[in-house]
Amino acid sequence: MIASELKPGIFLRIEVEIYKVLEAESKAGSAKLGGVVKTKLCNVASGRMWEPHFRPQERLEALEVERRVMEFLFGDEETCTFMDPRTFEQIAVQRAILGPAYAFLQSGMELPVEFFEGRALSVVLPDIVEARVADTTPAAHSQQDSAWKDATLDNGFRIRVPLFIASGEIVRVDVRDGHYVERARFEHKRTA
Repeated sequence: MIASELKPGIFLRIEVEIYKVLEAESKAGSAKLGGVVKTKLCNVASGRMWEPHFRPQERLEALEVERRVMEFLFGDEETCTFMDPRTFEQIAVQRAILGPAYAFLQSGMELPVEFFEGRALSVVLPDIVEARVADTTPAAHSQQDSAWKDATLDNGFRIRVPLFIASGEIVRVDVRDGHYVERARFEHKRTA
């Protein structure tokens, strides 16, 4: 694969390390200067970020990954255990692969797990999840919407929420960066 074809979600092998492409942006060159492909990569083994630049025609080794839907069972300090619901095969995935998104896993949740040569490389989490606010200061409805306060979710994760959010409310959170998105909306059913 050439660098100008890179897209988020692709896995690359550079030297002996495996990286997941998080961002890729092609910049056109001008005059005698060639273009460049700016990337943001995550090392699958260590979780470290790397932001290399490639020449647009540079050849890179893209990996073919297998994606299987697996059920999250439980996690501990170092690993998360997933089970294939069809074969009941269980695998342990390093918690570092999930990063801070680990806090949003719930037992029984079915998620795609990406494998290369039998090794789990990545767990694909939804971008936005809902979580209940366990603790925060009382809601202040007359305050500005642009003011924020600290809140702790029921999973122990700490975020900043607008002043109008109260304890017990369900909020939507961006898993990628742990930021508040909005208050969860529920459809109220009419009873006849």
